[in-house]
Amino acid sequence: MTLRYLSLAKIELDQSYEFYESQKPKLGASFLREVRQGIRRIQNQPTAWTPISKRLRRCLLNKFPFGIIYQIREDEILIIAIAHLHRKPNYWENRA
Repeated sequence: MTLRYLSLAKIELDQSYEFYESQKPKLGASFLREVRQGIRRIQNQPTAWTPISKRLRRCLLNKFPFGIIYQIREDEILIIAIAHLHRKPNYWENRA
C-alpha cells in the first residue's frame, strides 16, 4: 500500500517540528522520529488503530500529544492530519 499525505498534513508536520525545535534543540528531530514510527505502525497494520468515524482512524504517538489521522483506501493510506490532541478537536474532519 502506498502512503500519501494531504498537503495540510505536511504543513502541520513541518510547523510542529519547527515549534518543538524552537523549544529545545533536537526535540523537533525526536518528534519527527516519533511520527515516522507511527507511520510505520500504520503501514504494518493499517486496521489495528482506533476508528474515529466510518472512514477515518487515529494512531496516537507515544511521546507527544499528537495523533495521526488517516484513511485506508483501496491502494493507499492517506494521511489526513498530524493533529495535536489538545487543540481544536476534530478541526480536520472536513478534509476527508
